Amino acid sequence: MLGLFKLSRPRQWLKNGFIFAPLLFTGLFLDLMAISQTLWAFVLFCLAASATYIVNDLKDIEEDKKHPVKSLKRPLATGEVSPFQAKILLVILYGILLVGFVFQPQVMLIIVAYLLLNVAYSFYLKHQPVLDIFTIAFGFVLRVYAGATAISVPVSSWMFVTTLCLALFLAAMKRRQELVQTSQEGRKVLASYTVPLIDRYAEMAATGALLFYSLFVMSARPEMVFTIPFVLFGLFRYWYISEMLGEGESPTDALLADKQLFFTVLGWIGVCLWALWPAGAV
Repeated sequence: MLGLFKLSRPRQWLKNGFIFAPLLFTGLFLDLMAISQTLWAFVLFCLAASATYIVNDLKDIEEDKKHPVKSLKRPLATGEVSPFQAKILLVILYGILLVGFVFQPQVMLIIVAYLLLNVAYSFYLKHQPVLDIFTIAFGFVLRVYAGATAISVPVSSWMFVTTLCLALFLAAMKRRQELVQTSQEGRKVLASYTVPLIDRYAEMAATGALLFYSLFVMSARPEMVFTIPFVLFGLFRYWYISEMLGEGESPTDALLADKQLFFTVLGWIGVCLWALWPAGAV
């Protein structure tokens, strides 16, 4: 049972926190109905994410066995879970997701798009240079769209482009660390990259994320100006964790392991809540 739990990668569910972005930035975080709908979308996306991880792990068993970290941690690569057991869990997750159409059909359409995108990623797109990075990043954009759809609000152009740039930065840093740690072994697409090339991708994406976020704050949410230093420090700290400590392959693991990064994110959330708190609300 523990192996199946690890196979679903619950630590990675933190990535689905992007679903809460529309709830936060629209100021609806005190609306119980909006909170409820967002939580349901979060749960459904967690199930979908676990399903995609299982599909990916089934496809990559042999490659994961060559990876210095995955060979020790992935249940399928270590033999802790058999492929048959993984397939049974996958069917169960898909069955639960089908029930989700009853409660949030619009959100489920986005989740279906996410599932199909990740199937394409596991079997083809992950081997295509540049496309692989954009595919990972677009998964984060779909999370934001799911959060907005759950509470029936549109995704602003600012939120779209900022999320895309931030996600591209995280995806590029993931590839960078894989390249540094495995030296082009364990993932075929790494042979198409060099560290300097990926560093330029990451620099461009990080600059875009900071620029677009700052423009959004200055033009639409000036009360959030004090959140900008948190974003800037977070980018600096994550880059330090990746390049100097060699721990940036998984954003989730880096967030949970590094206290400075963890409290930076908490501080950013706290300042956002303070700045966007509805006037007169208790």
